[in-house]
This record gives sequence, structure tokens and C-alpha cells, in this order.
Amino acid sequence: MGLIVQKYGGTSVGNAERIKRVANRIVKRKRAGNQVVAVVSAMGDTTDELIELVGEITDNPPRREYDMLISTGEQVSVSLLAMAIHELGEDVISLTGPQVGIITDDIHSKAKILEIKSERLEKELEEDKIVIVAGFQGVTINNDITTLGRGGSDTTAVAVATAINADLCEIYTDVDGVYTTDPRVVEEAKKLPEISYEEMLELASLGANVLHPRSVEIAKEYNIKLAVKSSFCCNPGTYIKEVEELENNIVVSGVACNKGEVKLSVLGVPDQPGIASKVFIKLAEESINVDMIIQNVTYDGVNDITFTVDEDDFKQTKEVLESMKDELEYRELSFDTDVAKVSIVGAGMVTNPGVAARMFEALAEEDINIGMISTSEIKVSCLIARDKAEQAVQAIHSKFELDKLGMEND
Repeated sequence: MGLIVQKYGGTSVGNAERIKRVANRIVKRKRAGNQVVAVVSAMGDTTDELIELVGEITDNPPRREYDMLISTGEQVSVSLLAMAIHELGEDVISLTGPQVGIITDDIHSKAKILEIKSERLEKELEEDKIVIVAGFQGVTINNDITTLGRGGSDTTAVAVATAINADLCEIYTDVDGVYTTDPRVVEEAKKLPEISYEEMLELASLGANVLHPRSVEIAKEYNIKLAVKSSFCCNPGTYIKEVEELENNIVVSGVACNKGEVKLSVLGVPDQPGIASKVFIKLAEESINVDMIIQNVTYDGVNDITFTVDEDDFKQTKEVLESMKDELEYRELSFDTDVAKVSIVGAGMVTNPGVAARMFEALAEEDINIGMISTSEIKVSCLIARDKAEQAVQAIHSKFELDKLGMEND
């Protein structure tokens, strides 16, 4: 008997028919001799619809009340899925995040899991029940409901798998694995049978919407066996492993694109020690993640600091910087919302020089200008004009011949 955690995204449970299909898949796994915990997102576009409803009431909702509202979608989907499984004759129970014992910090709408009190889960599993868990949500030590941010159900699933020492965590979504790039942009994209935690973490952080970055971080830290599969077919998925377990150490495994970033520039700040630290400490205190950073060459005793943030954080970031104008003594604040970040990722970059040069060459051949560059041992990212994003992805994918990797689309 294996202990398996499965996660089903919003499209997988988007209507009654799909919920029944998921119920059949879970029951089949149970009847094969496994214990099963299923983590479920809100149905379809439910969360987006709730957010739109917020916008009709206020432009600045209290974050606690915001979480109270948008956490309700998962409660609908877990109860309906439990009913569908019950109809198939299996003993089942649905639980919210607080009922499971998912304890988070108090950063509403971006909460991080601190611990999972697994006693309730273990009790229900010992009674031979299928357990359906609401993803995306938890509770503070003061019993306030929190949400984990976009893609938070992935994080819930991997954290639950860690807490109960599961044998496997399967992420079921509307794609049948991890591809070399988005197949909707590049038809020749190939599905990878396996990828390293490090590569998957970079791809997830850089805009590949298959897995949430925090879920990959947890899986890597606790060595949770992870698989990405489709809830609409039975094709083989993609397994995420340690680098040393991979059969091939590919130089470049994939191309990612993120159209959801904004570039901000703090222009004309005094060239003094501590200015940059003031900016980024304040943003960190507001739970704003900063991505690419450039501090330009000093001129006339001043310089410019340029960085990118997620577009969801743009309004708050702008307000923070405007509130610091007198403190920082900067001349001007500028921003560009028409940017995109394209990136290449590959564990083999460490031992293969010239990879970045090939990426830059691919962009130059398409007459695409590069605004910012950032690198790590296994990735290179370039900030470009947003309307050039898909052209860039196609060019880079072709330059590295990624259509020859992976397995044929099933």
C-alpha cells in the first residue's frame, strides 16, 4: 500500500462532469490499494470572479477580509468532490485548511505555511477514508483564515505530502507534463520525461505556470517525489528529481516567459552607502519580492536603481517608493509596464560556456533589444519589450534545438 497525495487544479474540477471524472480517478487509485489525500483548488474561474466582485466594492480591501472571501471557492469544490466520491461507494471526508491544521504566518493573501498539525489527517486515513483537502488556505495561530497566493494549492499539496511522509505527490493539471516551453507559443515544444528540482524551481519562478515555486522548494528540501500529470488523459507525466538522478544532464532544458512583471527606476539618487538597502529593506517589509536589479554607473554624484516586481505588486511598490521620496532624495520615479522576461534554464549550463552568448545571438537575429540581464548557475534571463515575448521564445527555442529534446507529444 502506498500513501499518495494528489492535487487537482481549477480546470480539473471546473464543472460537475469534471468533478465526477476526478472522483473516478481518485477511487481507482484507492481501490488499487493506496491511501489517498486529494488537494483541490476552487472550480474554474471562481477565484477570479470573487476578485472581480471585490473590485466592485473597493479598490483597497482589508487583507483579512479579502482572504475570508477568496478562500470560499475551495470549500465548494472539496465538498462537491467528496459527494461525488461518496456516490461511488467510498468512505470520504472533506476538510478545509484550518480543519487539517495548516498553520501559516499572518501575511494575508501571501501567507507561508509554518507547520501542519497532521493528527487529523492521519486519523482519517487510519479509518480508511479518502481525504479531500482545500488547497490555497490555512489559518493563523489566532484562527484568522489566510490564503497562500496564486498557485497556493500546489504548495498545500507538497506541504501535506511532507507532513504525512507520502510516497508520491502528483500534481494534476490541464497539461500532461513539463514542456521545453509553452506549447501554445511553440508548436514544436516537447514534453520532458524528467527534470531536476533546481531546473523546475527556476522555470516556475520565471513564468512557467505548471508548478508554484514554493511547492518545488518544499519538495526539494524534503526530497518529495513529485510528478506533473494531466487530469484529462492517462499520458505519462514529468517526474521531478535530484540532479544526480537524471538520466541526461541537458545543457538547456527549457525556455520560460513571464509577461507579468513591471520595471521601475528610481532616478537620480545620491551616490551614498545605504541608499539601495533602504529601498529593498522597505520593500521586503511590505512582502514585495524584487526580481532583476541594476544599479547604474554613477554620474555627477548620483545614480539610478532599476528593478522589476510582479505586476500584482506594482501599485503597492509605487506607493512605497513615493512615500520615501524625501528620505531617498531621488529626482524621479519612472516605470515601464510593457516588459516581459524571457529565460533559459538548464542544469548543464554550469559546465558549458557560451550558453548566454547563444541566447543573446538568438535575440539579436530577431532585432530584439535587451533591457536588463540576470544570471545564475543554471539560468539566464533577459528583460525585453512585451510585444516581442512570443517571438523571442520561438527564436530561443529554435536556437537551442529544444524541439529535439524530451518525448513526442502523446
